Amino acid sequence: MLFRNREEAGKKLADALIRFKGEEVVVLGIPRGGVVVANEVAKALGAPLDVVVTRKIEAPGEPEYALGAVTQEGDVIMDRQAAESLGATPEYIDDQVRKKREEVRERMDRLRGDAPYPELKGKVVVIVDDGIATGSSVSAAVMSVKKRNPKEIVVAAPVAPTDAVETLSEDGTKVVCLETPESFLAIGEFYRDFDQVEDIVVRRILDERSAGSR
Repeated sequence: MLFRNREEAGKKLADALIRFKGEEVVVLGIPRGGVVVANEVAKALGAPLDVVVTRKIEAPGEPEYALGAVTQEGDVIMDRQAAESLGATPEYIDDQVRKKREEVRERMDRLRGDAPYPELKGKVVVIVDDGIATGSSVSAAVMSVKKRNPKEIVVAAPVAPTDAVETLSEDGTKVVCLETPESFLAIGEFYRDFDQVEDIVVRRILDERSAGSR
């Protein structure tokens, strides 16, 4: 499947999640592109929209490959075997973790300011991204959300490789994914329009959803 853009992908993903309409649901998008997809899901479900911020820890010399990720609380998920095989020294990892924690704090401030975070306890929390590659960022998002005692966590994405879906499902997390292609190089190959989403766009979406829910 080739999605025209993130908005179209979000509408199709919303159709697959419509059974949650009417429940106490909070939709969390992973910035930046995931928020555009999540916005369509939140509108269809009549649910509030916010973000869950994670930052991937990049492999040395291979910025597209994630060794792990940092949650918005500063916790770390790491594929130690991959880190060792790709030459990531303990010093390199420590430096990456420090930088990513700072980036998470800065992004939270830029996107949310001092707005109170939504109450997730006892809610169905739908974590949305525009696609899943290694799953590190989404796993970090799940870790973050679990600390807030939701009723259920659902990870939703238009496209992901089968192994990433299986890994995410191992701990009981429900995964809704429209397409799991055998050949998977990058998320962008499944979109006609996959331009970078700027922070100002994410902030506008969040502001519009917040105003609409008042």
